[in-house]
Amino acid sequence: MTTDAFQLSPDDRKLLPSDEEVEFYQEHGWYLSRKLLTDDEVDTLVEASERFYGGHRDRTLPVRPPRLAYWEPSRGDVHRHNDYIFYEDDTVRRILSKPVIAAVAARIAQTSQIRLWNSTLIYKPPRPEDEGTIVPWHFDRHYWQTCTSDEMLTAFIPFHDCDEEMGTITMVDGSHRWKEVGGNDATTRHFAERDRSELDEMLEENAAFNNETVRKVPVVIPKGHISFHHCRTYHGSGVNRSDSPRRAISFHLQDRTNQYRPFQISTGEKVVYNNDVLVRQTPDGHPDYTDPEFCPVLWQEQA
Repeated sequence: MTTDAFQLSPDDRKLLPSDEEVEFYQEHGWYLSRKLLTDDEVDTLVEASERFYGGHRDRTLPVRPPRLAYWEPSRGDVHRHNDYIFYEDDTVRRILSKPVIAAVAARIAQTSQIRLWNSTLIYKPPRPEDEGTIVPWHFDRHYWQTCTSDEMLTAFIPFHDCDEEMGTITMVDGSHRWKEVGGNDATTRHFAERDRSELDEMLEENAAFNNETVRKVPVVIPKGHISFHHCRTYHGSGVNRSDSPRRAISFHLQDRTNQYRPFQISTGEKVVYNNDVLVRQTPDGHPDYTDPEFCPVLWQEQA
Protein backbone atom coordinates (compact mmCIF):
# COMPACT_ATOMS: atom_id res chain seq x y z
CA MET A 1 0.00 0.00 0.00
CA THR A 2 1.36 3.42 -0.94
CA THR A 3 1.75 6.29 1.49
CA ASP A 4 -0.99 8.13 -0.44
CA ALA A 5 -3.44 5.60 0.98
CA PHE A 6 -2.84 7.01 4.45
CA GLN A 7 -3.73 10.61 3.65
CA LEU A 8 -6.69 12.18 5.43
CA SER A 9 -8.87 14.85 3.86
CA PRO A 10 -9.61 18.05 5.81
CA ASP A 11 -13.09 16.63 6.53
CA ASP A 12 -11.55 13.38 7.79
CA ARG A 13 -9.31 15.29 10.17
CA LYS A 14 -12.37 16.87 11.76
CA LEU A 15 -13.46 13.33 12.69
CA LEU A 16 -10.35 12.55 14.73
CA PRO A 17 -10.63 12.48 18.54
CA SER A 18 -9.72 15.63 20.41
CA ASP A 19 -7.00 15.65 23.09
CA GLU A 20 -9.77 15.44 25.70
CA GLU A 21 -11.28 12.41 23.98
CA VAL A 22 -7.92 10.67 23.83
CA GLU A 23 -7.61 11.27 27.58
CA PHE A 24 -11.12 9.87 28.03
CA TYR A 25 -10.16 6.65 26.22
CA GLN A 26 -6.98 6.32 28.25
CA GLU A 27 -8.92 6.76 31.49
CA HIS A 28 -12.14 4.85 30.71
CA GLY A 29 -10.96 2.22 28.21
CA TRP A 30 -13.52 2.96 25.50
CA TYR A 31 -14.50 5.71 23.07
CA LEU A 32 -17.49 6.45 20.82
CA SER A 33 -16.41 8.05 17.55
CA ARG A 34 -17.99 10.68 15.38
CA LYS A 35 -19.73 9.49 12.21
CA LEU A 36 -16.96 7.67 10.32
CA LEU A 37 -19.14 5.79 7.81
CA THR A 38 -21.78 7.28 5.54
CA ASP A 39 -25.30 5.88 5.48
CA ASP A 40 -24.60 4.47 2.00
CA GLU A 41 -21.47 2.70 3.23
CA VAL A 42 -23.34 1.17 6.16
CA ASP A 43 -26.21 0.06 3.92
CA THR A 44 -23.64 -1.51 1.58
CA LEU A 45 -22.23 -3.48 4.52
CA VAL A 46 -25.72 -4.84 5.19
CA GLU A 47 -26.04 -5.91 1.55
CA ALA A 48 -22.58 -7.48 1.61
CA SER A 49 -23.42 -9.43 4.77
CA GLU A 50 -26.59 -10.80 3.21
CA ARG A 51 -24.66 -11.92 0.12
CA PHE A 52 -22.11 -13.54 2.42
CA TYR A 53 -24.80 -15.41 4.35
CA GLY A 54 -26.17 -16.51 0.99
CA GLY A 55 -22.82 -18.09 0.06
CA HIS A 56 -20.82 -15.34 -1.67
CA ARG A 57 -17.04 -15.37 -1.08
CA ASP A 58 -14.39 -13.36 -2.91
CA ARG A 59 -11.80 -15.72 -1.43
CA THR A 60 -11.70 -18.40 1.24
CA LEU A 61 -9.16 -19.23 3.91
CA PRO A 62 -6.38 -21.55 2.70
CA VAL A 63 -6.68 -23.66 5.87
CA ARG A 64 -9.22 -23.86 8.68
CA PRO A 65 -7.77 -22.51 11.95
CA PRO A 66 -8.30 -24.56 15.14
CA ARG A 67 -10.81 -22.25 16.87
CA LEU A 68 -12.53 -20.67 13.90
CA ALA A 69 -15.96 -19.15 14.58
CA TYR A 70 -17.87 -19.72 11.37
CA TRP A 71 -21.67 -19.84 11.14
CA GLU A 72 -23.12 -21.89 8.29
CA PRO A 73 -26.78 -22.01 7.11
CA SER A 74 -27.22 -25.53 8.46
CA ARG A 75 -27.05 -24.09 12.00
CA GLY A 76 -30.22 -22.06 11.44
CA ASP A 77 -31.19 -18.62 12.68
CA VAL A 78 -28.91 -18.47 15.71
CA HIS A 79 -26.37 -15.98 17.03
CA ARG A 80 -23.91 -15.90 14.13
CA HIS A 81 -20.16 -15.24 14.15
CA ASN A 82 -17.97 -15.43 11.04
CA ASP A 83 -14.28 -14.74 11.52
CA TYR A 84 -12.05 -13.30 8.79
CA ILE A 85 -14.85 -11.40 7.00
CA PHE A 86 -12.30 -8.71 6.01
CA TYR A 87 -10.28 -11.39 4.22
CA GLU A 88 -13.16 -13.20 2.55
CA ASP A 89 -15.27 -10.27 1.33
CA ASP A 90 -13.87 -7.49 -0.86
CA THR A 91 -16.77 -5.09 -0.22
CA VAL A 92 -16.24 -5.28 3.52
CA ARG A 93 -12.49 -4.91 3.01
CA ARG A 94 -12.93 -1.80 0.86
CA ILE A 95 -15.21 0.01 3.29
CA LEU A 96 -13.34 -0.90 6.48
CA SER A 97 -10.04 0.09 4.89
CA LYS A 98 -11.10 3.75 5.05
CA PRO A 99 -7.98 5.30 6.60
CA VAL A 100 -9.98 7.50 8.99
CA ILE A 101 -11.18 4.43 10.94
CA ALA A 102 -7.67 3.19 11.71
CA ALA A 103 -6.44 6.78 12.15
CA VAL A 104 -8.95 7.21 14.98
CA ALA A 105 -7.72 3.94 16.51
CA ALA A 106 -4.10 5.07 16.22
CA ARG A 107 -4.83 8.38 17.90
CA ILE A 108 -6.60 6.96 20.95
CA ALA A 109 -4.08 4.10 21.29
CA GLN A 110 -1.23 6.58 20.83
CA THR A 111 0.56 4.58 18.16
CA SER A 112 1.94 5.53 14.74
CA GLN A 113 0.67 2.42 12.98
CA ILE A 114 -2.46 0.27 13.02
CA ARG A 115 -2.58 -3.22 11.51
CA LEU A 116 -5.52 -5.57 11.23
CA TRP A 117 -5.59 -8.38 13.76
CA ASN A 118 -8.88 -10.08 12.93
CA SER A 119 -12.49 -9.33 11.98
CA THR A 120 -15.79 -11.02 12.79
CA LEU A 121 -19.19 -10.57 11.15
CA ILE A 122 -21.91 -10.79 13.82
CA TYR A 123 -25.67 -11.28 13.61
CA LYS A 124 -27.75 -11.30 16.79
CA PRO A 125 -31.35 -12.39 16.08
CA PRO A 126 -34.26 -10.59 17.77
CA ARG A 127 -35.05 -13.29 20.32
CA PRO A 128 -35.16 -11.94 23.88
CA GLU A 129 -35.93 -15.40 25.25
CA ASP A 130 -32.69 -16.86 23.83
CA GLU A 131 -29.98 -16.48 26.47
CA GLY A 132 -27.55 -18.07 24.03
CA THR A 133 -27.29 -14.65 22.39
CA ILE A 134 -25.86 -13.07 25.54
CA VAL A 135 -22.16 -12.24 25.30
CA PRO A 136 -20.79 -12.65 28.86
CA TRP A 137 -18.21 -10.40 30.51
CA HIS A 138 -14.70 -10.84 29.11
CA PHE A 139 -11.78 -8.87 27.76
CA ASP A 140 -10.02 -9.58 24.48
CA ARG A 141 -6.44 -9.60 25.77
CA HIS A 142 -7.11 -12.97 27.44
CA TYR A 143 -7.44 -14.57 24.00
CA TRP A 144 -4.40 -12.82 22.57
CA GLN A 145 -1.73 -14.27 24.84
CA THR A 146 0.58 -14.86 21.88
CA CYS A 147 0.74 -11.07 21.41
CA THR A 148 3.36 -8.87 23.06
CA SER A 149 1.26 -5.71 23.12
CA ASP A 150 -1.13 -4.57 25.84
CA GLU A 151 -2.39 -1.69 23.69
CA MET A 152 -4.38 -3.57 21.04
CA LEU A 153 -7.99 -2.52 20.63
CA THR A 154 -11.29 -3.39 19.00
CA ALA A 155 -13.72 -1.34 16.93
CA PHE A 156 -17.35 -2.44 17.22
CA ILE A 157 -19.15 -1.40 14.03
CA PRO A 158 -22.96 -1.82 13.96
CA PHE A 159 -24.84 -1.54 10.67
CA HIS A 160 -27.64 0.62 12.13
CA ASP A 161 -28.51 2.63 15.22
CA CYS A 162 -27.62 0.34 18.10
CA ASP A 163 -29.05 0.79 21.59
CA GLU A 164 -29.76 -1.24 24.73
CA GLU A 165 -32.91 -2.73 23.24
CA MET A 166 -30.82 -4.28 20.46
CA GLY A 167 -28.24 -5.63 22.88
CA THR A 168 -25.54 -3.07 22.20
CA ILE A 169 -22.01 -3.52 23.47
CA THR A 170 -21.64 -2.64 27.17
CA MET A 171 -18.35 -1.58 28.75
CA VAL A 172 -17.14 -1.99 32.32
CA ASP A 173 -15.85 1.53 32.71
CA GLY A 174 -12.15 1.86 33.55
CA SER A 175 -11.60 -1.91 33.89
CA HIS A 176 -8.63 -1.84 31.48
CA ARG A 177 -6.58 -0.33 34.33
CA TRP A 178 -7.32 -3.14 36.79
CA LYS A 179 -4.79 -5.69 37.95
CA GLU A 180 -6.00 -9.27 37.80
CA VAL A 181 -6.51 -11.50 40.83
CA GLY A 182 -4.11 -14.06 39.41
CA GLY A 183 -3.27 -16.28 36.49
CA ASN A 184 -5.89 -18.73 35.27
CA ASP A 185 -5.40 -20.95 32.24
CA ALA A 186 -9.13 -20.91 31.54
CA THR A 187 -8.96 -17.26 30.48
CA THR A 188 -7.28 -18.28 27.22
CA ARG A 189 -10.50 -20.08 26.22
CA HIS A 190 -13.13 -18.10 24.35
CA PHE A 191 -16.19 -16.99 26.32
CA ALA A 192 -18.34 -19.31 24.20
CA GLU A 193 -16.43 -22.24 25.71
CA ARG A 194 -17.02 -21.16 29.33
CA ASP A 195 -19.93 -20.95 31.77
CA ARG A 196 -21.46 -17.47 31.99
CA SER A 197 -21.72 -17.55 35.78
CA GLU A 198 -18.00 -18.27 36.00
CA LEU A 199 -17.28 -15.17 33.94
CA ASP A 200 -19.64 -13.04 36.03
CA GLU A 201 -17.78 -14.21 39.14
CA MET A 202 -14.40 -13.44 37.56
CA LEU A 203 -15.51 -9.86 36.86
CA GLU A 204 -16.70 -9.32 40.44
CA GLU A 205 -13.55 -10.87 41.91
CA ASN A 206 -11.29 -8.63 39.85
CA ALA A 207 -13.30 -5.52 40.73
CA ALA A 208 -13.04 -6.40 44.45
CA PHE A 209 -9.31 -7.10 44.10
CA ASN A 210 -8.88 -3.55 42.76
CA ASN A 211 -11.26 -1.98 45.30
CA GLU A 212 -13.43 -0.91 42.38
CA THR A 213 -17.13 -0.90 41.63
CA VAL A 214 -18.38 -2.56 38.44
CA ARG A 215 -19.72 0.37 36.40
CA LYS A 216 -21.54 -0.97 33.32
CA VAL A 217 -21.97 1.51 30.47
CA PRO A 218 -24.16 0.48 27.51
CA VAL A 219 -22.80 2.34 24.47
CA VAL A 220 -25.61 3.79 22.35
CA ILE A 221 -24.14 3.92 18.86
CA PRO A 222 -25.78 5.97 16.08
CA LYS A 223 -25.60 4.60 12.54
CA GLY A 224 -22.16 5.23 11.03
CA HIS A 225 -20.46 5.79 14.39
CA ILE A 226 -18.00 3.27 15.86
CA SER A 227 -17.32 2.17 19.43
CA PHE A 228 -13.65 1.46 20.27
CA HIS A 229 -12.42 -0.38 23.35
CA HIS A 230 -9.06 -1.28 24.86
CA CYS A 231 -8.01 -4.93 24.77
CA ARG A 232 -8.19 -5.14 28.58
CA THR A 233 -11.62 -3.51 28.94
CA TYR A 234 -14.28 -5.89 30.21
CA HIS A 235 -17.32 -5.85 27.93
CA GLY A 236 -20.33 -7.91 26.93
CA SER A 237 -23.83 -7.58 25.49
CA GLY A 238 -27.37 -8.66 26.28
CA VAL A 239 -30.18 -10.18 24.27
CA ASN A 240 -31.76 -8.41 21.33
CA ARG A 241 -35.22 -7.25 22.48
CA SER A 242 -35.99 -5.31 19.29
CA ASP A 243 -37.86 -6.56 16.23
CA SER A 244 -34.79 -6.46 13.96
CA PRO A 245 -31.51 -8.40 13.91
CA ARG A 246 -28.46 -6.68 15.38
CA ARG A 247 -25.80 -6.68 12.66
CA ALA A 248 -22.20 -5.65 13.24
CA ILE A 249 -18.52 -6.31 12.65
CA SER A 250 -16.01 -6.68 15.46
CA PHE A 251 -12.80 -5.23 14.03
CA HIS A 252 -9.71 -6.19 16.04
CA LEU A 253 -6.61 -4.02 15.61
CA GLN A 254 -2.89 -4.18 16.41
CA ASP A 255 -0.66 -1.27 17.35
CA ARG A 256 2.81 -0.89 15.83
CA THR A 257 4.69 -2.70 18.60
CA ASN A 258 2.75 -5.95 18.54
CA GLN A 259 4.54 -9.14 17.58
CA TYR A 260 4.37 -12.86 18.31
CA ARG A 261 5.53 -14.41 21.58
CA PRO A 262 5.36 -18.11 22.53
CA PHE A 263 2.87 -18.74 25.33
CA GLN A 264 2.21 -21.94 27.26
CA ILE A 265 -0.44 -22.82 29.83
CA SER A 266 0.39 -24.77 33.00
CA THR A 267 0.00 -28.15 31.28
CA GLY A 268 2.79 -27.21 28.90
CA GLU A 269 0.37 -26.92 26.01
CA LYS A 270 1.31 -24.20 23.54
CA VAL A 271 -1.38 -21.57 22.92
CA VAL A 272 -2.20 -21.19 19.22
CA TYR A 273 -4.23 -18.24 17.98
CA ASN A 274 -6.06 -18.69 14.67
CA ASN A 275 -3.76 -16.24 12.89
CA ASP A 276 -0.77 -18.43 13.75
CA VAL A 277 -1.72 -21.06 11.17
CA LEU A 278 -2.50 -18.50 8.45
CA VAL A 279 0.21 -15.84 8.47
CA ARG A 280 3.67 -16.25 6.99
CA GLN A 281 6.62 -17.05 9.27
CA THR A 282 9.44 -14.81 10.41
CA PRO A 283 13.05 -15.88 9.68
CA ASP A 284 13.20 -17.53 13.13
CA GLY A 285 10.12 -19.63 12.36
CA HIS A 286 7.47 -17.73 14.35
CA PRO A 287 4.13 -16.40 13.07
CA ASP A 288 4.58 -12.98 11.46
CA TYR A 289 1.89 -10.60 12.71
CA THR A 290 2.89 -8.09 10.02
CA ASP A 291 1.87 -10.44 7.20
CA PRO A 292 0.24 -8.08 4.64
CA GLU A 293 -2.23 -10.72 3.49
CA PHE A 294 -3.89 -11.32 6.86
CA CYS A 295 -2.60 -8.40 8.97
CA PRO A 296 -2.39 -5.48 6.53
CA VAL A 297 -1.39 -1.99 7.61
CA LEU A 298 -4.56 0.11 7.81
CA TRP A 299 -2.96 3.35 8.99
CA GLN A 300 0.58 4.65 8.97
CA GLU A 301 1.56 8.03 10.36
CA GLN A 302 3.43 10.06 7.79
CA ALA A 303 6.89 11.40 8.59
